[in-house]
Formats: sequence, C-alpha cells, structure tokens
Amino acid sequence: MHDIRLIRENPEAFDAALAKRGLSPHAAELVSLDERRRALITEAQAGQARRNEASKAIGAAKAAKDEATATTLMAEVAILKERLPAIEAEEKELGEALHRQLAAIPNLPLADVPQGADEEDNALVHDRGTPPTFSFAPKEHDAIGPALGLDFETGAAMSGARFTLVRGAAAKLHRALGQFMLDTLAGEHGYEQVIPPLLVRDEVMFGTGQLPKFAEDSFRTTDGRWLIPTSEVSLTNIVREKILSEAELPLRLTALTPCFRSEAGSAGRDTRGFIRQHQFEKVEMVSIVTPEASEAEHERMTACAEGLLDALGLPFRRMKLCTGDMGFSAARTYDLEVWLPGQARYREISSCSTCTDFQARRMNARYRPEGEKATRFVHTLNGSGLAVGRTLVAVFENYQQEDGSVAIPDVLQPYLKGLNRLEAA
Repeated sequence: MHDIRLIRENPEAFDAALAKRGLSPHAAELVSLDERRRALITEAQAGQARRNEASKAIGAAKAAKDEATATTLMAEVAILKERLPAIEAEEKELGEALHRQLAAIPNLPLADVPQGADEEDNALVHDRGTPPTFSFAPKEHDAIGPALGLDFETGAAMSGARFTLVRGAAAKLHRALGQFMLDTLAGEHGYEQVIPPLLVRDEVMFGTGQLPKFAEDSFRTTDGRWLIPTSEVSLTNIVREKILSEAELPLRLTALTPCFRSEAGSAGRDTRGFIRQHQFEKVEMVSIVTPEASEAEHERMTACAEGLLDALGLPFRRMKLCTGDMGFSAARTYDLEVWLPGQARYREISSCSTCTDFQARRMNARYRPEGEKATRFVHTLNGSGLAVGRTLVAVFENYQQEDGSVAIPDVLQPYLKGLNRLEAA
C-alpha cells in the first residue's frame, strides 16, 4: 500500500517509478481524489463547528426572547443537520475509492532494480557450483521419478492435472529435504520455527498483497477462507495490527507447509512433471525488521537460501529480477535458479524479496523506536528456503545414475538413516 502523502509531495517521482514497472501515471488521479476527499472533511468540520455555534446562539436568542433570530438560527441548524450526513457519506465513498486504487498499485522498485519487460531482462548477479558431467545422456526428473515414487498418473486420477502422488523412495527424500532445510534455518541462522494456519481470512491475504488483484491465483473455501499460496501469508501477518518494540526486531520466522496455487496465469507451462503443481510444500523465510536493517537483511536471507543449495551440492545462479518480472509486493527480488541437467537449463528454486514498508502499511504493522513516542512501519522480507518439490527435482537430475538410481547428497544421509542411494523398489 502506498502513502498518499508521499504521492502528494512528489507525484513526479511516483509516476516515474510506476513507469519503470511499465505502468501508466496514477499520481494526478490519486491526488485529485484525495483533494476532493480532504475538501469534504474540511467542509464537514466547518459545518459541525457552525452547527455547534448556532445551537448555542439559539439558546441565547431564546433567553433574550429574540424569536426572529432564534427561528433563523434553527433553520440554519436544520439545513446543516440535513447536509452533514451527505457530506460524510460522500467523503467515505471517496476514501474507499482512494483505498481501492492505492491497493491495486504494486510496490515501487528500488533504484538498483533493472528495468525490463520479462525474465529475459533479469540480471545475473553470480553463479556458483559446477554443473555435473555424465557418461550418459541425463534424463529429466519425470523420466527418473516414476520408478522412485513420483506417481503422476494416480495423482492426476485422484485430483486432476498438476497433482502428484509421492510415495516410497521419493517420499522419503522429500521429507528429508524439508527437515534438512528447517533444521539448517533454525539451527544455523536463528529462524524461529512456526506451524501456521493454512486457511486464512480476506484481510490476511490483503495484507501480503494477494488480494484484491490476484484472487484467481488462489483457492477459496466454501466458508470464505483462503488456502495459503505460501506461508509468507501467515508468517508475515503475525505482526498485523501490532506495535512492536524495537527490541523485538529483527523477527525471523520459518515454516514448512503445504502451499496451494491455482496457477491461473500459467496455462500450458510446465504441465509435465513435478515443477508446477497446485499443491506443493515449501520452506518459507520471513523477516520483520527496521527500515535501516532491511537492505542487509535481504542479502542475509538470500545467502541463507544459497547456503542450502551449497550444502546440497546443487549448482545455481542468483538473478536480480527486472521490474517487469517482479511480484506485486516486491521492491527488489533475487531469484535463485538451480541447474537441471535433464532440461539443460536453470530453473527457479527460490525467490527472496524485500517489500520495504508496502505490506506493513496494508497490515498496519508498526514498531516504536527506542526512546521515541511516534511509531514507524516495519519492513518485511520473504524468501523460499527452499521449494521442496523443486529441490527434489534438482537432486534427481543432478545426482542421477545410469542405472536409474539417484545418489543421496551427504547432508541428507543422516535423515535417511545413512542411505546413500535411492533405488527403484
């Protein structure tokens, strides 16, 4: 959510930032709407003050037996009494219209975000690890997976496209990956583990930017709640409508949850395999920090996700997303893309974003700096640490063997009782 006061103070900068996202100017329309609303507030305040003043004068006129003056004043009060509710109703309508328009505008990109239209304009920050070489033609995960427990046919028979039944060796590896990620983030990086609700209300989805614009991307239940598309939604809203002390920050949270997405905008993309599912598991990282700390926290969070990939021995690269490829709430996003030998390309496995105070304004999440009376909005950040299913895909493809088995990365073997290879049952 944007601060209309900042837009009033510098409309040109606001429109210039929107232009970097490929959006048309909005400042003039927003400022005009706000000016009309503020004029009505002033008119209502003046009318209320005049009504109070006239009401007192009526008493004085009657005490002086000046009926003519009293009658005139009573007529004025009657007109004001009738007019004021209409002014208040119009002001409320304009305020709601302003709120709707502000709520539909994405976050403004930070100055270092490259301008561009889509993923082709993203900027490489660095790459790490060496893609493996094979003495045979490497296969894609959907060719390796069925023998190890990725049951695409039964999943689709149960629930339709983009659902997979995971069983046997694949289920063991999937569980081990999630536990490894949680243990590392909590044990080495200080994230607090959380088991959050998977069903949330409208205002919670609004707080992190999923509503109102992206309702079609999520699943809604018959009682009006939403299945979370990511635990970012639940974790970030922990501070909704709260005023934290500065001593409570930074707040770092992590959760491993199922996530649910309708994938409304991805028709025809990744229809095969385990890459893009309606239901999947992901380990999420969320940080709540002071504005001064958010830059360093973005680098820290992204480094935490990179450390997981390093530990798993998976080659990857960090990309800085351009303005046309960033999410609605993000001011800057780093994507981590893992190498998939079967596809011979890099694919996204983690997305780490700083949202500045954009989500905090939508949630009214504040903190009180030490020694100060006034409050400030917190800054929020979120990142994948990691998408479990996509990590399983990356392990399958990077550690595949010619006989169809998959070697287990060293860091996962303790979670699998020392097992060092997955083989078909």
